[in-house]
Amino acid sequence: MKSLLPKIVGALINFIGFFNTAYASKLALKLFSKPRNGQLTPHANTFLDTATSKTTLYYESIPIQTYHWEGSKETVLLAHGWESNSGRWRHKIQKLRKDGYNIIALDGPAHGGSGSDTFNAILYAEFINVVSQKFKPTAYIGHSVGGMAVVIFLKKQTHHTAERIVLLGAPSGFKGIMKRYKEMMGYSQKISKGIDKQIELKFGYPPEYFSTADFVKNIDTKGLLIHDKKDPVIPYQDALDIEAQFKNAKLISTEGLGHSLKGNLVSDELIQFLSH
Repeated sequence: MKSLLPKIVGALINFIGFFNTAYASKLALKLFSKPRNGQLTPHANTFLDTATSKTTLYYESIPIQTYHWEGSKETVLLAHGWESNSGRWRHKIQKLRKDGYNIIALDGPAHGGSGSDTFNAILYAEFINVVSQKFKPTAYIGHSVGGMAVVIFLKKQTHHTAERIVLLGAPSGFKGIMKRYKEMMGYSQKISKGIDKQIELKFGYPPEYFSTADFVKNIDTKGLLIHDKKDPVIPYQDALDIEAQFKNAKLISTEGLGHSLKGNLVSDELIQFLSH
């Protein structure tokens, strides 16, 4: 029944679209932007309490929860992905702390301890900008759509201090994400086009504009891409598309780590990349 639920909801929105396409399309986009998970669990809180300090910053009036582990080496910013929070970095933070890095993690919009009712990579990029202005990181690590948000931030801001960026299981563009969402829900052609129109009205550009692969063309920092060949969430082809455009990046392909990319192999590759 759980696997049928998206199609049932999609059919309902398609039905509403017969009478009011704009309203149904707005509803579909709102549904896409509303995370169902990503709240802080007791286990995550226990780990995040090990932070040297916790600071709440603000983008406009929206709170941004940050966590700081002090270290003597360069400052590394960590941006988690969809339906997650800063607790997901536990293993990698432990490795980075052991090596002496100064670490900043933030919870994305509508995730963890941060505010907002909805989530999108554009708003997430604004969060990253606010945090970057305070902590001045020189290395950025983003998982999944967190990686996309890092790239959007780097494209938009000229004041950044980035010297290295790591994209873990990152999507090559928003268009592909939306395509998979539309297929999962079974939206009609009318609703699919309506969603694209709502995105352009809301953000000023069509979905295809927000392309990680296109944006990295003009990024001069050193890059590391890590992606699993059997990633069930973001296809491996997305990593190849980003690598083809990212002139100063190296792609490491894994097998058996899925979309989460957790484990010693990835952590060790991160440490090696940051240290050179």
